[in-house]
Amino acid sequence: MRKRRHRARAALAVVVTAVLATAGCDAFGGGGGDGPDSGANASRSAAKPAPVWNRSPDSIAAVGDSITRGFDACTVLSDCPEVSWATGSDAKVDSLAVRLLGVTGAAQRSWNYAVTGARMSDLPEQMAQATTRSPELVTVMAGANDACRSSARAMTSVASFRSDFEEAMSTLRSALPKTQVYVASVPNLRRLWSAGRENPLGKQVWKLGICPSMLRDADDLTRAATQRRDKVQQRVEAYNAVLKEVCAKDRRCRFDGNAVFDYSFDTEQLSHWDWFHPSRNGQARLAEIAYRTVTAQKP
Repeated sequence: MRKRRHRARAALAVVVTAVLATAGCDAFGGGGGDGPDSGANASRSAAKPAPVWNRSPDSIAAVGDSITRGFDACTVLSDCPEVSWATGSDAKVDSLAVRLLGVTGAAQRSWNYAVTGARMSDLPEQMAQATTRSPELVTVMAGANDACRSSARAMTSVASFRSDFEEAMSTLRSALPKTQVYVASVPNLRRLWSAGRENPLGKQVWKLGICPSMLRDADDLTRAATQRRDKVQQRVEAYNAVLKEVCAKDRRCRFDGNAVFDYSFDTEQLSHWDWFHPSRNGQARLAEIAYRTVTAQKP
């Protein structure tokens, strides 16, 4: 009988010791974080997604047309990429690349693949070139030359514009799924005509063939001329709608919300060589818009 009591007391002691040991671990945080909530906390921590949009990309490639090449900003009928809003080094412009990467970083990790005269159909090839650098951000400004044709009838159709832009985005995504894209809206061509036509020199340069669908016969205010300019303006607005819609389907793409289209360029922001392309001052305004869009907390 005594042996049974002894065995019972011994068994009880073992159970009590085990219970106290377990309680001790929970009370003092022992056991390597194996408490009832630790697994859930670790799971929540591990499941927290990284931000989709990086507001401080470490490298930039630019694609597009003459605006991104700084055309007519320094000398007449010539590219001047050093004043490009996207990748330029000019201190007065303070390009997007300089703002994001610093002067040295911009010189080493930004590339300009834009081509003067390029249309949206040229963008897939430019995008393919840009992917060879594996940039963290690609800037896109294209579409003005699709509207600036020999006539309103010769403008790129909206359907073709959409197809070409989608192909360009697909080209990028096939090679670089996580690269971010900033898309600038097509400028308001009618506003540029309205501002530039006040300068006699500008109108003479326009006769060389700068955006004839909008700028031809700049002083002609007849019904036919007005209707022609209206068609060009409507096509630009349709292009911008395409840029917005296609970009919205890509979680790593930001459209500027028509900020470039809505900006009121005056004579200070226009090239004094052709009164159409952005001057240094105008390039700086484009850089401001891009930087504001890229670094915004939300699109």
